[in-house]
Amino acid sequence: APNAIAEVREAIDFLRYYALQARRLPADAAPLGPVVCISPWNFPLAIFTGQVAAALVAGNTVLAKPAEETPLIAAEAVRLLHDAGVPGDALQLIPGDGAIGAALVGAPDVAGVMFTGSTEVARLIQKQLADRLSPQGAPIPLIAETGGQNAMIVDSSALAEQVVGDVIASAFDSAGQRCSALRVLCLQEEVADRTLAMLRGALAELRIGRPDRLSIDIGPVITAEAQATIEQYVEAMRAKGHRVERKALPDEAALGTFVAPTIIELDSIGQLGREVFGPVLHVVRYRRADLDALIDAINATGYGLTFGLHTRLDETIAHVSDRVKAGNLYINRNVIGAIVGVQPFGGRGLSGTGPKAGGPLYLKRLVRTTPVSPAGDGRDPALSSLIAWCRAQGEEAAARVAEALGAASPLGASEELAGPVGERNLYALHPRGTVLLKPESRAGLLHQLAAAFATGNDVVVEAPDDIAVLIADLPADIRRRVRRDDAMLAAALVEGEGAAVLDTLRALAERAGPVVAAHAAPSAALTDAGAYCLDWLIEEVATSINTTAAGGNASLMAVT
Repeated sequence: APNAIAEVREAIDFLRYYALQARRLPADAAPLGPVVCISPWNFPLAIFTGQVAAALVAGNTVLAKPAEETPLIAAEAVRLLHDAGVPGDALQLIPGDGAIGAALVGAPDVAGVMFTGSTEVARLIQKQLADRLSPQGAPIPLIAETGGQNAMIVDSSALAEQVVGDVIASAFDSAGQRCSALRVLCLQEEVADRTLAMLRGALAELRIGRPDRLSIDIGPVITAEAQATIEQYVEAMRAKGHRVERKALPDEAALGTFVAPTIIELDSIGQLGREVFGPVLHVVRYRRADLDALIDAINATGYGLTFGLHTRLDETIAHVSDRVKAGNLYINRNVIGAIVGVQPFGGRGLSGTGPKAGGPLYLKRLVRTTPVSPAGDGRDPALSSLIAWCRAQGEEAAARVAEALGAASPLGASEELAGPVGERNLYALHPRGTVLLKPESRAGLLHQLAAAFATGNDVVVEAPDDIAVLIADLPADIRRRVRRDDAMLAAALVEGEGAAVLDTLRALAERAGPVVAAHAAPSAALTDAGAYCLDWLIEEVATSINTTAAGGNASLMAVT
C-alpha cells in the first residue's frame, strides 16, 4: 500500500511538473511528431504517466506501449487522461508484447522513442532507429533509462543503525524490483562483520507474503520466469563458493512467485555479472587504503544509475562524490524513491542516455528547436588553448565559434532544488565523458572540438586522413584529450547529411557498451555556434544529502 500511494503521487507530480516546464519552452518550439512511449512493469503508473505527459505537453502525439505484464493500469491511466480532455487520437494505447514494441519503433512516421527497461532492449531499439532519419534529416531521438549495478559505500565512521535501515529499504523494498535498488553493498572491513550481523537480524524481521496486507514488507517478483531466473543465479553463485544467506519463505508464500531475500558475499566487484532484478544484495569488503580502487571498480562496471555513500566525514563525501560516476548520488540515506523535480532521475553509460526524468532538460529533447540553457561557470582550459591556437593559425571564424560555444555552455551550472527539511538536494551539470567526433572538413573538426571542450569532454576523432592530420599540429594539452577509438563513448557529433549520418548511426549501434546518441549538422551549418546542442553533451547529476545523519541539521541549529 505505501508503494502504491507513492506511485500515484509520483504520477501526479510528473503531470504537474511537466505542465510547469512546458511554459518555459521557447515559443517557436516545434514538436517532434508521433512519439512511442515504452514503459516498464515495475512502475506501471508513474513511469507510464511521466513518459506520456512529457511527450504530450511538448506537442507530440503519443503511441503508448505499456509492459505486457501490466496493461490494465496503463489502460486506466489513458482512460483518465482522455476523460480529462486529452484527445483520443493524440494519445493511443497499444498494449502487447515485445513484437508490438518493435513494430512501433520501426514504423516510418515515428519521430521519437522513450523507453525504460533493460540495456539490451535499449540497444535493439537503437539498432532499429539507426536505419532512418527524421524528415529534417536528424537522428531520431531515443530517451532510454536502463538498468544499474547500484552500489553503496559504507565507511567505519557511518552510523550502523542508520546504514542497516537504509540498506534494507534500498535492497529489498518492492522485492528489489526498482531500477534504483541497491545491488552491491561495500563495507569497510573494520565494520563489515558487525554491520552484516545487524543486517541479518533486520532481514529476519521482514515479513514476506501477500502485498495487499499492511503487515507485509516484501511481496512476490513479477513472474514465474523472473523467479526462476533469480533462483538459478543464486544457486550458481552458491556453487561457485560464495557465501549465501537467505531468509526462509513462510508457508503463505509457497504458492506465489516469491523469492527469499538473499545476501551474497563477493571477493570483488569484478565478480558481478548482469543485473539481478530482485531481492538479492551482494556484499563486498574493502580496506580504507583501497577506497579509490573500489570506486574505480564501481565505475568500471559501466553502469551509473544510483550510488549511495554512508560516512560522517566531510572529506570523504567530497572525495567520493567527485570521483564516482553516477546520475543520482545519495549521501547518508537510502538510494530509492527519487522525487520529481527534487531528485531528477536517470543514469549514464549502460544505465541510460539522459536527459533525466523529472528534470529541466527532459522536455527539450522532445522538441525540434535547439534549447537555450543558462550558461554555467565551468571553463575547460582545452577550449582556451584551442581558441588561442585558432587565432595563431589565422582561423578567426573558428575562434569566434569556439568563443560563442564557451559563452553558451551550461557546464558547471548548479542549483539547490527544493526538498523536505533535513535534506539537501543539489542539481549540477558535469562533462558527459568521451565524445566521438566525425568531421568531414577542417572547419567541422575545429567546431566539434570546440563543442566537446566547451562542455568539458574528451574526444575520439574519426576523420578522413587529410583532416585527421590536423590533430598532430594542435597544442599538447589538446592532444592529451584525444582518446583511443576503443574508449566508452558518451555521445557523437557528426558533420554531414543523409547517408553519412546513417553510416555513423549504424556503426554506433554495433558498438559494445552504452546506447550512444549522435547529433548531426550539415557542413553549411557549422558557421553557427548553435549547430550542435550543448545540452546533450553534458551530464545531469542529482545529489541528495540527509543533513540530519551526522547528529543534527547544522543549518536548523544555527537559526535563532
